[in-house]
Amino acid sequence: MSVLIEFSMFPTDRGESKGEFVARVLDVIDKSGQTYKLTPMGTILESDTIDEALKVVADCYKALEVDCNRVSSFLKFDIRKGKENRLESKISSVEEKIGRKLST
Repeated sequence: MSVLIEFSMFPTDRGESKGEFVARVLDVIDKSGQTYKLTPMGTILESDTIDEALKVVADCYKALEVDCNRVSSFLKFDIRKGKENRLESKISSVEEKIGRKLST
């Protein structure tokens, strides 16, 4: 099974700039050992199970809860049995259909 989860997480009670907190979340994601891609608006994580993916999300929250009283998060899942490396293969599939490399 392949689980893709796209999410963003940040405190809503810690001022206008969120970079420090986003960096904290990305540190957790990077140390998780899961495959991921950072985008300007969130992060896409690929995992073998939904439990692994949700553990990373929970660990990200724990990294913020120490000094943040209110945390907002947006999550989107795509779960598919029998597939792997979907973070790359989904893009490759579209590029093949369109006949050229895309800016990703």
